[in-house]
Amino acid sequence: MNVYDFDKTIYPVDSTAQFYLWCLGRYPGTWLTLPCTAWAFFCLGLKLKPKTACKQIFYRFLRHVPADAPERFWQTHIGAVRPWYLAQKRPDDLVISASPEFLLAPVARSLGFALMASPVDQATGRYRGENCHGAEKVRRFREKYPDGAVEGFWSDSRSDAPMAALAEHSWLVTRDGILPW
Repeated sequence: MNVYDFDKTIYPVDSTAQFYLWCLGRYPGTWLTLPCTAWAFFCLGLKLKPKTACKQIFYRFLRHVPADAPERFWQTHIGAVRPWYLAQKRPDDLVISASPEFLLAPVARSLGFALMASPVDQATGRYRGENCHGAEKVRRFREKYPDGAVEGFWSDSRSDAPMAALAEHSWLVTRDGILPW
């Protein structure tokens, strides 16, 4: 099987950040959370709180977003998926991402890939498990596919080195192209 990161890999930008900006333009209540958002990024930048705690603060905007928003978001954004991925995608592809599972589920259904992502409650923004990042990706992969073999792995981030180490071939995705890991 081939395994991919999502944001800045098969999708050119951070989908969560793009979804947040999209929500600000459609759901006025999200503006009420701007002070929380600023605080979350301040804490993250200065490492005052763990990354997952900062993300939970940021995700408070979700309380002002209807349940169908991710589906509506992908109706207008799925076209940005990188052409190189569409040209090589296979039915057994797996995407492992730190983005919220509820956000990526609609694009996973549309493109036909299996998904592992961060378990975030869409209504509250609270995590229901670990952020799917770094070594957590390997742990979750091994939990679901104990004997799974990774033929190829693609990511934009060196933090995915533990997952890249599992693969027969690993690739680093940059704005300019795809390089051997």
